[in-house]
Amino acid sequence: HVRYMVGGRPSKALQERLFSFEFPESPGALLKFLHTLGTHWNISLFHYRSHGTDYGRVLAAFELGEHEPDFETRLNELGYECHDETHNPAFRFFLAG
Repeated sequence: HVRYMVGGRPSKALQERLFSFEFPESPGALLKFLHTLGTHWNISLFHYRSHGTDYGRVLAAFELGEHEPDFETRLNELGYECHDETHNPAFRFFLAG
């Protein structure tokens, strides 16, 4: 994802965490994501990649602040495979504020 996003640093530091997701390529997958996570936390980064398979790859960052424990619960409710990429060197160097 990062090779398509270089130059996207925020102007000020954010309390954000970065996650990679595997979205099912099915109707309603994005809507489920937004209803589960997007109404509670600011989505500060969103990048979608499709490879023509039965899932799409999404890179998303969220501003969490003090609501981080609630976020973990919501991730489990969502049920999509995800990985925390917050400490990924490429994210830190090119995209983090």
